[in-house]
Amino acid sequence: MNQFSRPAYGAGSLDTSVDAGLRSFMLGVYNKMALGLLVSGALAFLIGSAAIPALTQAVLSPPLIFVIQFGPIALLFGSMFFMRNPSPMGSAVLYWAIVALIGSGLSVWVALAMSGVSGETMSGTTLNITFGTIAQAFAITAAAFLGLSLYGYTTKTNLQPLRVFLFMGIIGVVAIGLINSFFIQSSGMELIIQFAVLLLMAGVTAWQTQSLKLTYAEIAGDQRSMAVMTNYGALNLYIAFVNMFQVILMLLGNRE
Repeated sequence: MNQFSRPAYGAGSLDTSVDAGLRSFMLGVYNKMALGLLVSGALAFLIGSAAIPALTQAVLSPPLIFVIQFGPIALLFGSMFFMRNPSPMGSAVLYWAIVALIGSGLSVWVALAMSGVSGETMSGTTLNITFGTIAQAFAITAAAFLGLSLYGYTTKTNLQPLRVFLFMGIIGVVAIGLINSFFIQSSGMELIIQFAVLLLMAGVTAWQTQSLKLTYAEIAGDQRSMAVMTNYGALNLYIAFVNMFQVILMLLGNRE
């Protein structure tokens, strides 16, 4: 998904000049990401509020709940092997499938806010989630995302060497998180993992924003490649935003 020239990758600083085409490309990425967040919010409210009881029951119960929980990870890793030369349609389907799955998963927070019942993580941490907490978490996430993305867009520091570190860090956090959830179940470890996720997603936001700028310089004029990168760019930024939002929401809702 990420392309850059060898001179740019090895350089300590980068040319951050912009043009109208780049602004249009980046605006397309942000618009698609924003639409994905809107769709996710709508799905979360529709399912979490039990507007259609049968749908809520189906989504929040086995076996569908496991598809929603692990489906995005399966699709992301599957796409690395089965979408080596992605098309605009294929990358769009991947993006909206993940948006639908994650949006459905976010309905858990709406359901907790609607019921007024405290939730509990797999490590035993008690969470009190309200619509006020959700709104506060979204505002904090939006402000942080804006600052991080703006930094990635304007900085002359080359962030591309962070790619391998971020990828390996995410793999490690996912693995440790699963081990902690199913075996160790330590609330202290869970808190460390949450802060690690925040740090990694902050890095992904800044890195991916700069990466999109570099990629645009190579594919400008190639409408097919630009369409694919718009989808992948929106996907990466969307996932970073949602992960930051959920971690901040859990931290705000933690009453222990």
